[in-house]
Amino acid sequence: MKIDVIRADITTLKVDVIVNAANCSLLGGGGVDGAIHKAAGKGLLKQCKALVNQLPGHRGKSGEAYLTGGCKLHCKYVIHTAGPIWGGGKHNEATILANCYINSLRLADEKQCESIAFPCISTGIYKYPPDAAAKIAYESVRSFEAEYVKNVIFCCFTSRDEKLYQQLMAS
Repeated sequence: MKIDVIRADITTLKVDVIVNAANCSLLGGGGVDGAIHKAAGKGLLKQCKALVNQLPGHRGKSGEAYLTGGCKLHCKYVIHTAGPIWGGGKHNEATILANCYINSLRLADEKQCESIAFPCISTGIYKYPPDAAAKIAYESVRSFEAEYVKNVIFCCFTSRDEKLYQQLMAS
């Protein structure tokens, strides 16, 4: 599996799957979640509402992955995953964050997708330390044995995050 790091707006990428760093409502929010919903158009919110209505408690679960179509984005699918809110590392945050990546890759592989782009999950408003989050993301992707996924992109919004991933890949 090829792993790349780029600094870009994830909504502009031409890949099979864009991963959305969602919240558990799965109905849009701020940061990358808001940007994806805005770029995808109203159809994405409609799909998310239908998806949420089928879920227990009408909410997603942190660490799980949920699939919708790409709507107006340049991708076939959007995989929505809610990362953990940082609580000092004492609330199973590392496992939940790793599950975001693993479950997203598993779902992409089930859909026979070859390319997937991840944002930096949980490092914004959820306050996960960026260096620890990048290490978990990279190790989770690197250890995943995919049948169909051939290209993974870590799409960073800031130069700081881009450098973190580049350093991990160089070591």
